[in-house]
Amino acid sequence: MTDFALSGIVEYPLADRSDVVSVLHGHAIADPYRWLEDGSDPRTAAWSGEQDSLARQVLDELPGREAFGNRLHTLMQAGSQGAPTWRSGRAFFTRRLPGQDFPVLWLRDRDGSERVLLDVMALDPSGLTTLDRWAASRDGELLAYQISTGGTESSVLYVIRVADGALVDGPIDRCRYSSVAFTGDGTQLYYVREPDPATVPEGEHRFHRRVWLHALGASTDTDVLVHGEGLDKTNYYGVQVSPDDRWLVITARPGTAPRDSVWIADRHGDGVPVRIQSEQDDAVTEPWVDQDGRLYLLTSLDAPRKRLCVADPVSPQRNQWRELIAEEPDSVLQTVRLRAGSQPRLVALRTRHAISELHLHDTEGARLSAVPLPGLGKVLGLSTADPGTPDADGTVWFGWVNFVTPPCVYRYTETTGSPELVATAPGAVNLPEVHCKQVAYRSKDGTEIRMFLISGKQDPDQPRPALLTGYGGFSVSREPGYLAAALAWVEAGGVYALPSLRGGGEEGEAWHRAGMRENKQNVFDDFHAAADWLINWGWTTPEQLSIMGGSNGGLLVGAALTQRPELYRAVVCSAPLLDMVRYEQFLIGRTWNDEYGSADDAQELEWLLSYSPYHRVRAGEPYPSVLFTVFDSDSRVDPNHARKMCAALQHASGNDPVKYPILLRREVEVGHSARSITRSIGLLVDQLGFLAHATGLNLETVPRASSAEAAR
Repeated sequence: MTDFALSGIVEYPLADRSDVVSVLHGHAIADPYRWLEDGSDPRTAAWSGEQDSLARQVLDELPGREAFGNRLHTLMQAGSQGAPTWRSGRAFFTRRLPGQDFPVLWLRDRDGSERVLLDVMALDPSGLTTLDRWAASRDGELLAYQISTGGTESSVLYVIRVADGALVDGPIDRCRYSSVAFTGDGTQLYYVREPDPATVPEGEHRFHRRVWLHALGASTDTDVLVHGEGLDKTNYYGVQVSPDDRWLVITARPGTAPRDSVWIADRHGDGVPVRIQSEQDDAVTEPWVDQDGRLYLLTSLDAPRKRLCVADPVSPQRNQWRELIAEEPDSVLQTVRLRAGSQPRLVALRTRHAISELHLHDTEGARLSAVPLPGLGKVLGLSTADPGTPDADGTVWFGWVNFVTPPCVYRYTETTGSPELVATAPGAVNLPEVHCKQVAYRSKDGTEIRMFLISGKQDPDQPRPALLTGYGGFSVSREPGYLAAALAWVEAGGVYALPSLRGGGEEGEAWHRAGMRENKQNVFDDFHAAADWLINWGWTTPEQLSIMGGSNGGLLVGAALTQRPELYRAVVCSAPLLDMVRYEQFLIGRTWNDEYGSADDAQELEWLLSYSPYHRVRAGEPYPSVLFTVFDSDSRVDPNHARKMCAALQHASGNDPVKYPILLRREVEVGHSARSITRSIGLLVDQLGFLAHATGLNLETVPRASSAEAAR
């Protein structure tokens, strides 16, 4: 067994165990590390600093770090190209060139010339600022964008003039997760804003969002309150204005619950939003009014795999909805775009077992033909021309990616009959030869689960170090994507596996609900069954099997290591939820109780206690090696989950800490989601280096960059 510490000594920082016990619904629940919840407590700060030192002591000694980091850097130099959004003959799109840390927003102007419109590294060379959202006005003359700094996701809204970049409005703060919709004349915009913290109860400034109408250049004090008063305080709102400027469409979702409310308002009439779907309908619906004046509704109402309905926005009530594209039993309807023009079509994006398909339908919903795609992969973005771009009549653009293809863009017309590659990822990279396939296996209850498998061999030749990852929650689908980490891992001789766990959206809303609330154990059973399948088919062994997950995926691997510690050799648990009794008390945790349940409810507490990783740690258990990675500016999942779990495992594990270390890696000025490429590589080197060392994968064998690649 390989030691992790060259010195042969790993000494864990002392963490006092308190006698804190909470009694909830008759359960006495011990919480010995409650004091680690307070990140500002000097004891917590001191303990965290010692954990930082220990993590660096171990991680910096791991072999192959430099070679692996260089290979990751090379693979990420492929960059990316995003599909265009059209506004009156102008195309707005993102592109990341080799050497850039973030995608840059570009403009292709009406004369065909291209130029950079917004580069966050130009705004902040430190790399701590991220572009959260952007939206162009209907005439293509204005751009609204939102940025945040240090991982906080507390977006600040600006509006600039596209022609010269001049500032038109902003900064407007408290715009976290705000959708933006310009009015037709570009003089006003609808947006969503969090309240002034001084006006709401302590700790609730992330809630009580409202929809506002803002006149460009005016003080926000004159904004008109449009919607949200008296509704659920956890609502997230979306806003859209129709191409003819007549209709305002508003959606609301309480937290992350899989149910929407929908309103429509006639801006040419009284402007009062009229509800056309409520939470009680228990459906997820994406509504919009398109160029043809019809109200479209992509909905899971009476269709867990979704269907497309249409209505007259003047009479939008549910009894007036008419089905255009029906639900299919084995695919999920993801997106529909109207391709207007001389021969209007509906372009429907479906996923069949997480693999994308495109189909053309007439405007009454009849299927006409399939759009041939480049292979088995994912459509990243789907766009058609707007009314102000008449020379693009009959054209569809879509982004494309798979496990060996960096994000690129195709254009399709019925005239040519096959997609045309119009923009590749801008960097040239020598990719490893890998085999990608989708397999199927049975979970504990007999449910068939599909899994993507990437390896250097078509079939198992010998057990190899394997990396199993997943998510399984919030209806998030894990689909094919260009994953530099997976390619580098496989190139070094490993196997990479990604199952479509219940709780995700790969098979529709019923699939999601089969892995949430009282059904959450299904997700963990699906994951354990994936591990068993990899072992039984000869791809790996328990001593060579590692697992990794973040956020809800961090909960997944936390549950996995506490439920079946003998099955996994090493674990990376990133930005995780782990104390499922108290998760609602921190940051935006209460917005997730529709997904997990609430400890305030006696029955739901039973669900949570049955798998809560922090509460399932057992003294003397031989736990695998574990690396927790957390981010101090995380505004979604509080790092205290990982602190408490790390302390509990360090105290309880019956394994030798030199061979099976429990570590906590902390990062500052970065948050839950977006980060620079440079910081992503640094994190991956630590995470995958840790897993590789534990499972026997030799990262020093990865190829070095060619001179041409190094020059780029």
